[in-house]
Amino acid sequence: MARIVVVGAGMGAMAAAARLATAGHRVTVVERGEGPGGALGRFAREGFAFDTGPGLLYLPAVWRDLFVKTGREELAERVPLARVDPAAEHRFADGVAVRLPAALGGVRQALDQALGAGAGERWAGLLGRAGAVWEAVRRPLVEEPLTGPPPPALARDPYPARPRGLLRRRPPGTLAEVAEAELRDPRLSALLVATAQEYGCPPGALPPGAALFAYLEQSFGLWYPRGGMRALAEAVYARCRERRVEFRFGVRATGVLSREGRAAGVELAGGEAFEADSVVWGAPPPGAPTPRGLSRFTLLLALRGPRPPGTAHRTLLHGAEAGAAVRVLRPDDPTLVPGPGHEAVVVSAPAPAQGEVDWTAPGPVREWTQRLLAATEAAGLGLRERLLWHEARTPADVAGDTGVPGGVVAPPALAGADGALLAAPNTGRLTGLYRVGALAHPGGGLAAVGMSGALAAGLIVEGPEWRGSS
Repeated sequence: MARIVVVGAGMGAMAAAARLATAGHRVTVVERGEGPGGALGRFAREGFAFDTGPGLLYLPAVWRDLFVKTGREELAERVPLARVDPAAEHRFADGVAVRLPAALGGVRQALDQALGAGAGERWAGLLGRAGAVWEAVRRPLVEEPLTGPPPPALARDPYPARPRGLLRRRPPGTLAEVAEAELRDPRLSALLVATAQEYGCPPGALPPGAALFAYLEQSFGLWYPRGGMRALAEAVYARCRERRVEFRFGVRATGVLSREGRAAGVELAGGEAFEADSVVWGAPPPGAPTPRGLSRFTLLLALRGPRPPGTAHRTLLHGAEAGAAVRVLRPDDPTLVPGPGHEAVVVSAPAPAQGEVDWTAPGPVREWTQRLLAATEAAGLGLRERLLWHEARTPADVAGDTGVPGGVVAPPALAGADGALLAAPNTGRLTGLYRVGALAHPGGGLAAVGMSGALAAGLIVEGPEWRGSS
């Protein structure tokens, strides 16, 4: 039995801790904050409750697998999961709206009805090619650890070139070019690009392989846990405690101790040394610069009046240009409101990181608050007239909650660009040092950080040659 210290109590760190403790190791988690969950925060006031981080779960099998591998009680017995259907309602600047059902057949019909004949077929064809991307990168990008330079499969973009007669076209260079060439409708293009940006992908030169996010949503669904995403964090924390993981909150690790080229524990603020046989680092490195990327600006809206029947759980409001959309989450969850005559709504949009904008100043907060409320009004959602009160959450708040400089929301890793879109390897500079969380392979997003915990635990339990579960 080895003594292992895990730095951070985010979701990736707890996923590693639960697996390592189940394997018989003595695991201690040190966390600078006062509780577990990392980005899966909760804001509560006057009987209303809101998730302050991710609002929906994709690839839920990652977390189901954690519960299967670490105990008898399955995830669904702790946190009931419901598939979101429709997966999304999209509202465009020209007044057109379309709901995308969970089933692909229904999606084709919905797109044809809203955007014209042939729109559904073009969308389905693109998703088919995105499915080929997923099959090409699934194992090296998600299911296998990264312990050195990226394999060739991850250095090049896997989006297939479309045949043209007996020749093959040069593949488009960006996701936007793919959308323009294959979808031939600016609203479909907006839908595709905004879906990628929902996962934190920055605007601009997204590679064609980013189309896989639309494929993943359609194929595996988006899921909502009763009680909100915070309920998932609490369930994982409870599983860690059941496996006898020790947690020390309010304790900040400042560096890794080394002995003869091995990680030998961590140094804590104040100079205390915490010795261990292995270190799993699940927090931003001390002194790390602000990573490239975007954060999110979020409004938490407490509304009078019940949630209207038939309201979509997720609505994306598209502006006049393709790209980032305003996201409106309206869960049908009575545990989040003080009574049936109320609704809790979360409105958010990608925003510059703290530092690029001073989010501690009142001006940007007022401007963005009005911008998001105006977007919901223009879309005809009727939220402002029902507003009891609102709370703004800025990139500065995200930075404070997660410790990530600037409050940047790290996207999942992507293949292509000679590996520039990948996250840091799961192994560190020292033997016995491992990385987990949004800044480690396979990147950000709840599914990816959960996998980072599984990969680090696999390397520790099975050894450095382990290449993931088959």
